[in-house]
Amino acid sequence: MSGFHDYFFKSGDGLRLYARDYPGPSAQAPVVLCLHGLTRNSRDFHDLAIDLAEHFRVLVPEQRGRGLSEYDDDSTRYHIIHYVDDMHCLLQSLEIERVNAIGTSMGGLMILALNALYPDLIERSVINDIGPEIASAGLERIKSYVGLAGPFDDWAAATAYIKSQNAEIFPLWEEAQWQHLAKQSYVERDGQIVIDYDPRIMEPLKQEGADSESETLWSMFDALGSVPTLLVRGDLTDLLTTDCVARMRERHQQLTVLNVPDVGHAPMLNEPGVSSAIQRFLTA
Repeated sequence: MSGFHDYFFKSGDGLRLYARDYPGPSAQAPVVLCLHGLTRNSRDFHDLAIDLAEHFRVLVPEQRGRGLSEYDDDSTRYHIIHYVDDMHCLLQSLEIERVNAIGTSMGGLMILALNALYPDLIERSVINDIGPEIASAGLERIKSYVGLAGPFDDWAAATAYIKSQNAEIFPLWEEAQWQHLAKQSYVERDGQIVIDYDPRIMEPLKQEGADSESETLWSMFDALGSVPTLLVRGDLTDLLTTDCVARMRERHQQLTVLNVPDVGHAPMLNEPGVSSAIQRFLTA
């Protein structure tokens, strides 16, 4: 048994988008909305969603151009403002007015935008390894690989590649973990292993530098000040500096920081103790 139902919905501009819907303990259970990173998909949150479903209904959408969500024929719409509108369409279609939100990397920035546009929407937020200032080293690393992986002839080759690209991010991982990450990242189509996203998602990002829209991001972060927030940070991250975290602490009095040892950008949220820490925070 998967633990979730497939749910398809329409975006405001007509795309057919997908979400996993993990039922909670009752129809009245509070909702957690999980938002993945730039090249990621709903599979990233499966273990955490299973844990959270003890107390919450958990929705894990796949943004346009990822996974089972339809690809956009206009790559300029691969932008946070469109992703946020898509999430509003998802919640409206399910008549959900209030959520807790968990966002990894790009998903964390989506939380800032969602809260700015819909101030009464988010009750508590968990932001995974991202902040209003994005370190240039991490941004350039991401730009260097998006859309370039594969295709691969078999899963062994896909696993070897993803290990070569991420060994510094997860230095303590064993082979089974790399195999699992490959299955989370790629899919098999026409006898080959390929990336599970539209490679054109990168095109809008090419125009952005590390300081792009930083003032706007800080303004949106300040607007999150009334929302209790847990900031998860990988100790080896190259995207979220300690200086940025210090400034975030100064400007957000309800911010708690959870450091994940021996992990870079971004923690998978299945590291020892992380799921339980998130559960404690969301049920406090």
